[in-house]
Amino acid sequence: MTENDRSARGRGAHVLIDTYGRVATDLRVSLTDRCNLRCTYCMPEEGLSWLAKPDLLTDDEIVRLIDIAVTSLGIEEVRFTGGEPLLRPGLVGIVERVAALTPRPRMSLTTNGIGLKRTATALKAAGLDRVNVSLDTLRPAVFKALTRRDRLRDVLEGLAAAHDAGLTPVKVNSVLMPGLNDDEAPDLLAWALEHGYELRFIEQMPLDAQHGWKRDGMVTADDILAALRTRFELTPEGSDARGSAPAERWRVDGGPQRVGVIASVTRPFCAACDRTRLTADGQIRTCLFAREETDLRAALRSGAPTEEIADIWRTAMWGKKAGSGLDDPTFLQPDRPMSAIGG
Repeated sequence: MTENDRSARGRGAHVLIDTYGRVATDLRVSLTDRCNLRCTYCMPEEGLSWLAKPDLLTDDEIVRLIDIAVTSLGIEEVRFTGGEPLLRPGLVGIVERVAALTPRPRMSLTTNGIGLKRTATALKAAGLDRVNVSLDTLRPAVFKALTRRDRLRDVLEGLAAAHDAGLTPVKVNSVLMPGLNDDEAPDLLAWALEHGYELRFIEQMPLDAQHGWKRDGMVTADDILAALRTRFELTPEGSDARGSAPAERWRVDGGPQRVGVIASVTRPFCAACDRTRLTADGQIRTCLFAREETDLRAALRSGAPTEEIADIWRTAMWGKKAGSGLDDPTFLQPDRPMSAIGG
């Protein structure tokens, strides 16, 4: 390590900074690798070999690591993910305990929406600020083909419940797949505008368990925007409004409503990335596409003090790579699929 490196790390003693000067303030926490859908771009129909219960972080361990992240490492926002985080029995209690931390981080949840009708009010009361709900189609037959489950009505009811509970802005994440729902972009946006949801299209990423992703077959950001412009006028918000957010955003028909596109593959946003990730089994990932992980669970369970755990985390983030590598011909897909990494 050079003297400049030591100086930079010294200045970042209470934050998660990397060698490129990026500071992580957004923590993604996976609560489980299990899911009650079987989306074709995520996992096979029969599911996966789930993590064993002893390998999962307990509720107390999750809260302690979030506490360390918030109080010692400068984390300002916590996003609960999965798998499907609503399958975690202690979710409401975890949210309530994190809401009691000082300083209090902003909290959101990425979910498939099944179960939100039952839990939205309790999550809001516990301190959750908002939700992102994954929904790729409005057609029941296509939903069943994409997810291998007939649960579209449950998702729509969950979205309505989240909106009514005040978990706003309610954001909807949509992935378009060739030959299945790639013609639905304008319909999805019209529906989102009608219901007051903020729609985000996400390019399909190479994170499926089957490793079947092919770049030349994906629906790109440019494809999505071209389809939307057949019905709507889109005005770009620009980089100043975007900040470190992954979505490029456009005002629709003059605004104020907006639509976003997350072009992880064709227009990576790595230079402004402000995220760090904690898997359900206690591993730190510096990037969604990282092939390396750093174990916090072992340190936690060995009784390591807070500062030692924080320093392990700082060291992991210091080594974060410049980019995801998706634009490199030698790119290798991570061994873990999205459901095991967390969104």
